[in-house]
Amino acid sequence: MSEARKVWRTQKAGAISNLKLVDESVGPLSGEHIRIAVKSVGLNFADIFALTGLYSATPQGSFIPGLEFAGVVTALGDSTQTDLQVGDRVYGCTRFGGYATVVDVPPQHCRKIPEHWSFAEGAAFPAQSLTAYYALATLAAIKPGQVVLIQSAAGGVGLQAMRMAAQMGAIPIGTVSSDSKRAFLAGQGFAEVIVRGDDFAEQLHTQLNGRPLQAVLDGIGGKIQKQSFAALAPTGRLIVFGAAEFTPGNKPNWLKAAWLYLKRPRYDVMDMISSNKSVLAFNLIWLWQEQALFEELLDGCAALDLPAPFVGREFPFAQAHEALALLRSGTSVGKVVLNVT
Repeated sequence: MSEARKVWRTQKAGAISNLKLVDESVGPLSGEHIRIAVKSVGLNFADIFALTGLYSATPQGSFIPGLEFAGVVTALGDSTQTDLQVGDRVYGCTRFGGYATVVDVPPQHCRKIPEHWSFAEGAAFPAQSLTAYYALATLAAIKPGQVVLIQSAAGGVGLQAMRMAAQMGAIPIGTVSSDSKRAFLAGQGFAEVIVRGDDFAEQLHTQLNGRPLQAVLDGIGGKIQKQSFAALAPTGRLIVFGAAEFTPGNKPNWLKAAWLYLKRPRYDVMDMISSNKSVLAFNLIWLWQEQALFEELLDGCAALDLPAPFVGREFPFAQAHEALALLRSGTSVGKVVLNVT
């Protein structure tokens, strides 16, 4: 008798409302995979962009969104080579398919959850940590004492980047959209936070107070990104990992998206040579094709020995639409997670 699972599936990208909770049977376990009974699922902006068809890696046709999860190992494939055992609590990544109560994944995409972490905290760790760590350690190559600007610092990736930068000895300056988010970050131990206003360039200039800005992590785009790039010191690097200003509603507003696209920042390589600044951009999903680097980065994240990720809101698994609406609103702090009961 085949095992059953519940999944959130859309038959075709284009609108978040197409996402439906359905029952499916689980096929035979591949010899090289492990099976996880999922307890929590982490939500990401990539899920919203995939569901609306604005993500370049969106699968064609029917798919299950979701990039990260936490749960319990229930079975090992016949030819699996791993130290993991049935009963282990793990977090892991998957190239879509995370919104499910059972997932089959390669064991190298999983790590044991620290004993004192909850499943929700485990599910909140991998995707945002990989994004922040790759941006800071590999692309920005930050060093102790350097100043790094982190946009949307109260969000999942932003907060993890703030923690990582501080752990690496850098000086993080966060930006947020409201005083309440600044207060939240103050409670997390971060004193240098800018509430973005109409004259962000002047705000940033005042905050830097003559200190050279060596790196910017940006997932917003638009005018804020351009002003941040202008503030970089020579050899500074702008690291772009998203474009939140394009976040759609239930479905894309193509006219608005086209207008934002036309207004997007443009960078001239000849000017960059003169100013000695760089722009680097990446899409986390490509890591699934680079297994050695994937494992290296996942190990690097774990080696920082950070505290458990901050989970801002937890929803029952059946309330994926409510959870996505909160994430899309831009009012959440930390991570938004679905829990399987």
